[in-house]
Amino acid sequence: MSRKLPHILVEVLSVLLALAIFGVPVSYVVTNAGKTPVAAAQMLIAPSATTQYLKNFSDVIAASNNMLVRAFINSTIITIMSIVLLLAVSSMAGFVLDRRKGRAIAWINFLVLAGLMIPPAVVPTIWLLKSIGLYKTFLGLVLVEVALSFPFSVLLYRGYVGAIPRELDEASFMDGCTGIQLFVKVIFPLMKPVSTTIAIITSISVFNDFVNPLYFLPGSKNVTVQLTLYNFISTYVNKWNLLFADIFLISLPPLLFFILFNRKIVSGMVAGAVKS
Repeated sequence: MSRKLPHILVEVLSVLLALAIFGVPVSYVVTNAGKTPVAAAQMLIAPSATTQYLKNFSDVIAASNNMLVRAFINSTIITIMSIVLLLAVSSMAGFVLDRRKGRAIAWINFLVLAGLMIPPAVVPTIWLLKSIGLYKTFLGLVLVEVALSFPFSVLLYRGYVGAIPRELDEASFMDGCTGIQLFVKVIFPLMKPVSTTIAIITSISVFNDFVNPLYFLPGSKNVTVQLTLYNFISTYVNKWNLLFADIFLISLPPLLFFILFNRKIVSGMVAGAVKS
């Protein structure tokens, strides 16, 4: 028991530290989201004697001609399009990179790894999107989001495909399958755990993205949920309760999504760790 005591103390301190790091900011936002403008302006974490959550939430939703509703629709469309395209291209790339061998594949692997380390360049990307007519469009932003998530997704898919026996490929070819049929009907259905992980991680990151929509999708009609914070900082500068209410509303869907599917993330991350 005496040997386990230090480990128990470390675990308790770790939990308390995590609660302090994540719990205090969340409590600060939740309490101030329901305060009056005067009480929220005091910037205190302590709850107020009177709360008005419903009024604050309704004011936030109705602000600027229901801008928050339009932002939720835009962010949802961008997120779904990004996930579908990312799963399609990264799964095929991961399958090919694992099954094929050669000098060209080695260079492609190097480029994929370089994509994890080299930061994106904003100005050249804007120039490229303007050149192909996709600047200030949903598709242009989707391509940017997919390109940023592509290297990590390919690595996950490649590690998972390595755990799928090659004898399965040979048996499928003997049954008359082509390469595309092998991937679509046999390999991709087996990738469900890692596909779920990538979909969850990507959806949260794209939905919460602030920088890329700001640079590549400007315009009031193209506003996303994170960009609505600009509106409440500039237009409602003295109404901090509306700003905190907006933060609460736009943070709730990704938080619930992560809580519901966090086990899927862990299982998918370790699915290809052990090769058969």
